[in-house]
Order: sequence, then structure tokens, then C-alpha cells
Amino acid sequence: MTAPLHEPTAETAPSAAEEAALAGAEAKAVQGRSLGRIAWERLKRDRLALAGGMVVVLLVLVAMFAPLIAGQDPDAYHENLIDPLFGTPKGSLGGVSADHYFGVEPVSGRDIFARIVYGARISLLVGFLSALVAVVLGTVLGILAGFFGGWVDSAVSRVMDGLLAFPQLLFIIALVSVMPNQMLGLTGTGVRLFVMILVIGFFGWPYIGRVVRGQTLSLREREYVEAARSLGAGRLYILFKELLPNLVAPIIVYTTMMIPTNILTEAALSFLGVGVKPPTSSWGQMLSAAIDYYDSDPMYMVVPGLAIFITVLAFNLFGDGVRDALDPKGSR
Repeated sequence: MTAPLHEPTAETAPSAAEEAALAGAEAKAVQGRSLGRIAWERLKRDRLALAGGMVVVLLVLVAMFAPLIAGQDPDAYHENLIDPLFGTPKGSLGGVSADHYFGVEPVSGRDIFARIVYGARISLLVGFLSALVAVVLGTVLGILAGFFGGWVDSAVSRVMDGLLAFPQLLFIIALVSVMPNQMLGLTGTGVRLFVMILVIGFFGWPYIGRVVRGQTLSLREREYVEAARSLGAGRLYILFKELLPNLVAPIIVYTTMMIPTNILTEAALSFLGVGVKPPTSSWGQMLSAAIDYYDSDPMYMVVPGLAIFITVLAFNLFGDGVRDALDPKGSR
């Protein structure tokens, strides 16, 4: 009897090294990747997003270690650096020197670099905490409206429509002007920060609430939700174990987009005089004070303006990159 046609002979049989290489190649070919790893690999290819993320991390570190980075008291006056006749800083570029990297303020002589560093604390604090308030409210109310539907959906949707049509800035201005100087153990600037964070977050949740509601309306009809219902899962289990994990991606994306908007809102309120109280450092407050000196000391206006511009741009670039990385249908 002849040997089978397909039986390997001694010459054609693969060696042990070849079999190990084939097994390794097959294992590598079928190796799975988590959604987080896929998103990270997509994000790493976006250089603008990575640059924005690095700037955001740098700003957070600057805000956390402001006393070490600033090197001096942002409220300390240096009258010897001010021209007594015109009230403007001595020297070129608004008094820029080895001791004052961005120069000093007119009249007071306070160090602009130190005030910019400490002002980052106010901007990031309001930006992050008000976004947290908006995300919590928007996620909870949006997922309830989308999952239960009916009168719950109608009530939440009408509230969102009303808040989106309400003049947010005017309400904050009116509210801050009548707030007491002491509240809940806070005084002065603390009261204003607390009110700004709550009000900005409260008026911001409808934006993310609409997104979460729309996604929930689509997800509640998926097969895995029906399977959970057929197995006897309760509503809370479906909400927090089946739906919420699938809403993390859009929530993260809209959070990164919401933070720079909140920073701009805080700067606008401080510019209008209803933000933090002097002498607390604030970028918007510095811009407001620089209006009277833009022709004689332009650096006083350029530096806080650039700080706001770079911060908002960095968050927007990073947010765009995160959106593209978490979007499975994206082409970038």
C-alpha cells in the first residue's frame, strides 16, 4: 500500500522552530485589544491632540504647585518698579526682567507671572468642578429620560429646553450681586466661586443631558438590554451595568469640550466684575484692569489674553483628539 498523498515526509515536515513560529504568529494574529487600548493607539497618532493634552497636564501641575512655581507673593506691591509720574512700569515691555518674567502691573507693581500662575487655579477650579456638576446632573437626568420615556422624558426635556433658553450670564450677575458675603462657612471669594461653580454647572447640564438621552434611547433597544430583561434584571441593574458603561465615551468627549467653555465663562464673569474679588488673581479680572493701559503697557493685556487663549485651545485640541479616538467610525 502506498502512503497517503498528504502525509508529510521527513523532507517536508516542519521543524520544531517553524512550528513554534507559526504558533506564535497565530496567537499574535488573534490577540484581542480592548476599546481603551484601541482609543489610546488612535490618540497617539494625533500629534495636535497629544500636544494639547501635554499643555493641559502642564497647566494642572502649574495650578497645583503655584506657590513653588510663582516664587513670590502675587499680591505683593512693588512701588519702586513703577514710574511715579505716569503709573506705568519702568523698563521695556512692561518691566520684564530676570525677577519679573512677564513684567509688573501698572500702579501696583504686582508681578504678572505670579498672578498668571495663581490665576490658573481659579480658571481650572471653576472649569473642572462646574463640568463635574453638569456631567453628574446631565448623565443622571438624561439616562432616566431616555430609559423610562413617557412623562419622565417629557418633563426632563421641557426643563432642558427652558434652561437652554435662559440667559445664563445675566442670571449669574444678578445672583452674585445679591449673595451674602458669608455662606456655608465660606467668605468673599469662596462664596463667589461656589455660586459660579453651581450655576455654571446647573445651566450646562442640558447640553450633555441631550446627548445622553439620545444615546440611551438607542441603547435601550439593543439585544443585550433585552437579554438582561429576559434574565430578570431590574431597572437599576440595566441602567448602571448595561447602559451607563456604553455611555462613557460620549460623556468623556463632551466633558473635555465643556471645560474650556466654563473657563471662558469664568473669565467673562471676572471681566465684568462679578467673578472673584480682588486681590485674588483671575485672568479675566486682569484683562478688565488692562483696558486702561493697553496703549501704554500692552504686555499687561497680552499676557492674560494669551493665557486664556492657550488654555482654551489646548483643551479644544485635546477634546477633538479624544472624540476622534473614541469614535469607531472616525477616519482620522
